[in-house]
Amino acid sequence: MFATNPITPIRFLGGLFAVALLIESARRYRRRDITRLSMLLTWLVSTGIIVLAIDPSLFNPLFSTFDFKRGNQRQLIAAVLFGVLALFALLVRNMAATDTNTRTIRILIESIALQAFDWSKAEDLLPGDRLIVVMPAHNEAENIGSVLAAMPAVVEGLPVSTLVVDDASEDSTSEVAQKEGAMVARLPIRRGQGMALRVGYEIALRLGATVLASLDADGQHDPNELPLVVGPVLRGEADMVVGSRVLGEYEKESHMRHLGVFVLSGLVSMLYGQRMTDVSSGFRATAAKTVRRLELEQDQYSSEVLVEALRHKTRVKEVPITMRARASGISKKPSSLRYGWRFTKVMLQTWLR
Repeated sequence: MFATNPITPIRFLGGLFAVALLIESARRYRRRDITRLSMLLTWLVSTGIIVLAIDPSLFNPLFSTFDFKRGNQRQLIAAVLFGVLALFALLVRNMAATDTNTRTIRILIESIALQAFDWSKAEDLLPGDRLIVVMPAHNEAENIGSVLAAMPAVVEGLPVSTLVVDDASEDSTSEVAQKEGAMVARLPIRRGQGMALRVGYEIALRLGATVLASLDADGQHDPNELPLVVGPVLRGEADMVVGSRVLGEYEKESHMRHLGVFVLSGLVSMLYGQRMTDVSSGFRATAAKTVRRLELEQDQYSSEVLVEALRHKTRVKEVPITMRARASGISKKPSSLRYGWRFTKVMLQTWLR
C-alpha cells in the first residue's frame, strides 16, 4: 500500500510536526481551551500531513487536478501550498471565534457600566438643548480636578455638562470628578479610551445631548477653547470638528510621536480624500445625529470616531487648538512605534468595513 521509497528528512519532520499538533490539540480540548470542532479540524489537517509524509503518492489525484506533476519539486511545493492554505483557514476561523468572544465581553462590560450609572443625574440637567462633554479618564486624580474646574458653564448659549468615564482607575479619579460636579460612569475593568468614549456617548445620547464633545483628562487640552471646537457644529458648518495641534500650537514632548501624527494624518487624508492634520486628536465635537450613525467597535483607540466619520462622508472640519504637555503623571499611551502600529491597524480595520 505504502511507497517503498525511504522517508526524506523533510517528510519526517512534517510527520513529526503533525503528530505534535494532534497531541497538543487533544490536550487543549481536554482543558476546554478549544471546541470539539476546532480539535477535529486540526486532526483532519494533521492526518493529511502524516499521510503525505508516509506516502505522497496517495495525493497524486489532488496534485494532478491542479497540474502539479512530478519533477522539479513541484509536488513538494504543492504540499506546502495546501498546508499553508489549511493552516490559514484554521487561523481565520480562530480569529473569528476570538472576535465573537471579544464582542461578547465588550457588550457585557458596556451593559454593566450603563446599569451602574446614576441616571437620576438627568433630573439635574436644564431642559432644552445641551452640550455634554465626555471625558475618558484612567488614573488622572492629579489632573482631572483642574480640568473640570476650568470647564465653561455655557458655550454659545448651550449649558455644558461634563461626563467623566472612569476606565477602572486605581486612584481617586471618580471621587475627584464627582467633587467637581461632574457626572461619573465607571467601567468595571480597564478596556481603553475607545470603550470609555463609546459608553460616554451612549449615556450622553440618552440624556438628550444635542452636541457631544470630548477632551483629555490629563490637562493637555484647554477647556476654554471648547467654543472654538463646538462653535462650527452649532452653526451648522460641520457635523464633526477636530481640534488640531498642527494648525495651532503644541509643546513637543516626543519628536517620534509628532512624526507619527504627520504620517498617520497623511495616510488618512489619502484614503478618504480629505486633508487632515491631526487624526489622533482627542479634542472633538460632534452633532448627536452624527454620533448615532457611527459604528464604533474599537476599545483602545478613540481615533476610530474620526475615521468612521470620514468613512460615512461626514462633514469634518479642523480648527486650531493649543496642545499642552500633560500637567503631571505619565502618559498612558504605549511607545510611539507600538502606538503607531496599533493606530494604523485600527484605521485599516475601520476602512475595510
